Formats: sequence, structure tokens, C-alpha cells
Amino acid sequence: MSRRAVLPRSTPRASGISSQAITLLLDRLEEKSIECHSLMIVRHGHIVAEGWWAPYTAERPHLLYSLTKSFTSIAVGLAIDDGLLSLDDRVADVLPEHVPIDVSEQARLINVHHLLSMTAGHRADTLAEAWQLEPSDLVKGFLSLPLAEIAGTRHTYDNSTTFILARMVERVSGVGLPEFLGKRIFEPMGINHAEWDRVGSGAAFGFHGLHLQTEAVPAFGELLLRGGVWNDQQLVSREWVELAARKQVDSSHYAAGADGADFLCGYGYQFWMSRHGFHGNGAFGQHCVIIPEHNLVVVVTSAQREVQQAQDVLDAIWDLLLPGMDRAESAVEDQALSDRLQSLSLPLLSETVGSDHSVVAVLDASPEGSALPHATVVSIVSVDGGWRVHFGSLLDVEVGCGRWAESAWLGRPVCAIGAWRSGFFVADIYVITGPHHLRLNVDVEAGTATLTWNTVPLTSSDLQLHLRAPLITRPDVA
Repeated sequence: MSRRAVLPRSTPRASGISSQAITLLLDRLEEKSIECHSLMIVRHGHIVAEGWWAPYTAERPHLLYSLTKSFTSIAVGLAIDDGLLSLDDRVADVLPEHVPIDVSEQARLINVHHLLSMTAGHRADTLAEAWQLEPSDLVKGFLSLPLAEIAGTRHTYDNSTTFILARMVERVSGVGLPEFLGKRIFEPMGINHAEWDRVGSGAAFGFHGLHLQTEAVPAFGELLLRGGVWNDQQLVSREWVELAARKQVDSSHYAAGADGADFLCGYGYQFWMSRHGFHGNGAFGQHCVIIPEHNLVVVVTSAQREVQQAQDVLDAIWDLLLPGMDRAESAVEDQALSDRLQSLSLPLLSETVGSDHSVVAVLDASPEGSALPHATVVSIVSVDGGWRVHFGSLLDVEVGCGRWAESAWLGRPVCAIGAWRSGFFVADIYVITGPHHLRLNVDVEAGTATLTWNTVPLTSSDLQLHLRAPLITRPDVA
């Protein structure tokens, strides 16, 4: 996949940032054991630092999870700018065919403002319950659920609200959310590799599922910093950007008990307020941090395993990067940072003595996070430069020896590296367009194998769904 520069480049020194501060930021992320996939820092509209941890690269789109919500917010703003929607418009009026016959009067009052601020009146995320109630109609399921609070009074992080906003935008605009944002935002900005995960009906999730090359994310942040202006064109109104990025309600952290200071600063319209500026955030560590006071945007994509690590990233920015503003250093320091950024890599499995012959095993799917069906036959064949692993008739994966090998048996790419370890064949398999990877363990003597996720994708543990193009990871719902 080709890559097109969306933002101009500069150096930390020329943009007034300490390259040593960026180095300290990298050190802190390593100390906190955060598996980073990419980092981009933009100041005064120029990218001053960028790096990808191999096998991740600049050309590959990365799953943004709930950072997608911030893009949907802009779509709502565009519809409001066009006079097609208003903050007072009610779900029941815009999507009347989705209203249950016995809908409560309280549910009838839920409007665009309530959805954007996640203050519809529920005390927990409604997504699973609403889909269980109405698999073919999430909007109807959502409106059928009892409400514990008066709309507009309590913030509860709720994925259903953004799904409904996406459907409302589509209804009033007459086009799908991907097409709407593509024409109005992505195309004018030169972002040409947006991919969307979809539900069984073909609709984009809206609250999750947008895949973008890393550079598109800080460009989005820069668009917000500029008040919706790009190349002298007002893509979305300044009024909407300011409204969306302003505290609308006191926020509650999405994980009870987590130390999330920056998630308790308030919630806007699908944006989190922060101790400095505001940010969009996606599961497993997808960050777009916008800091207007320093004309700064920081983007991190990663595979965080713990909720606390989201706060760790923000703490590192506040503690280490911000003190480096307006404290530029020498060109030598800039070059040292550039060299480090160009050599970033995830750990490589080391090769040891193993079998050159074909190995056959049967998959045990009982471990938590198993990715393929029980009793799938796993066979390993030596090839030049590594191995080819067959998972029955389901898929094949190329596995490199001392290097990453790429394959795309079902249409979407994976990168894998393997090694022999004392009678076991092990391989790390990365679904390279997202934060998740798998560990394959094959016990040659026992003839058994396991294939488990490091972190299970939120939509499905079925690996095949994440490797098929186009992406429909919840074919069971609409």
C-alpha cells in the first residue's frame, strides 16, 4: 500500500522541541512495557518525530478502535453545519421505524446532544444488551432498554450512542458514514486509505472500526487545532470543533477503579478532556492528543494490555514531552533521535535447533482467547527462509526465521516470525493492521497446538473474521 505525505516535515530543533525530551518519552514507554506500534509528534503543523516498531510500517492502516468516535463526531458536526441535523433532534423523530411500539416517554426524549455526550440515561454500556435484545436492530434495542437517569444528567461511556449517531447522519445525508467522511474530510485532506469494519448489514460501526495510516491521525488532530481549516478551506465549522472539544459533562472512567486522571477531566462530544487540551482514545492504546497551548499533536498506536497504560501514555507526555517545549537542542541530538526512531522494532524470536521435517498437530481450543476452532489440524512445513503453517483448510500463514514474513491468505495481511524451542515450535503472528497478535505453540511430542490472542479483539476471537476483506467482524448483528 502506497503512502502519501499529508503533513510537511521538520526537525525538533527547527520546531522548538527538545529531542532529548522525545527520547525520554520513548524511554518511559519502554519502562512501562507498552507495546508501541507507531509514534508521531506534530508541532506548528510539521511532523518533527515519527517512528514505527517493525513489522508495523507507515504504509499500513491501523485499527483505531474508539478513536473512531471522534471522527463520527465530526460527521455529526458536518450534518449540523449543513442544516440537516440539530443538537435537539430526537432519535425517535429521525429514525422513526426503529422506535419500539412500547417505547418509554423518557426514551423518546433522547436527542443528538445526549448521544454525543453519552448522557442518554443508562448506567452502563448498552451495546451487548441492546444487540442481544434486537440483533437485527441496535437502535430499537437501545430504545427498549430501561433508563435509570434523566437524559443529560449523567455520563456513561456507551458505544451504542455513537452507532446511533452514525445512522442518523446517514439518514439525513443519504450516504453511508464512510462515504460522507470520505468526501467531506478525507479526500480534501489527501487521506486516501481509510478502511472501515462493518456489521452484518454492511453498516460501519461508527463507534469503532476505522483503520487509517498513522499520519492521517495527527493530520486529523491538526485539522482540529486549526479550527476545522485545511489548506485555506473550512472543512468543518470552527464553532463545531470548539463545541465538540469543550467539556459538556463530568466524566466517569470507563474502567472502575482505574487511576485515570485524564479520563476524569470531563467529556465533550466524543472527545475526552485532559489536564492539557483534549484527546481521542481507542481501546488497547490508540491515542490522538491535541494540546492547543503548545500547538502540539501527539499520536500513539499500540497494543496496551492494561487499562492503566492509557494513563501512563498521557502522563509521559505531560511529564517528559511538555517540559521540552521551546527548548530546542543541537542537530546532533536531533540526528541521534532520528536514528533511534528509524531502528524501532518489536522483539524477534530467536531460532534454535529444531526439525526440518513436516510436523502435524491438532489444535486445542480450550485455552482462553483461542482463535480457531477446536481440532483444527495444524501442519508446519519448512520452506526457504522459514516455515509455512497450514491451519487445516482455513488459512495458511508464512512464518519467517529470524525475520518477519508476510502473507494474506484470506485477503488481509499478517506478519509472523517463528522459532524452535526444546521440542516446541513457537510463532508470533501479528494481525498487522491492528493492535492484536497471536502466539502459536506446537508441542511436537504430544501432537497438540494452541493458538491464542495476546489481547482478544473486542468484536470476535475468530481469527478468520479479522483476516477477510472486506471486514465484517460482527456478521451476527446489524
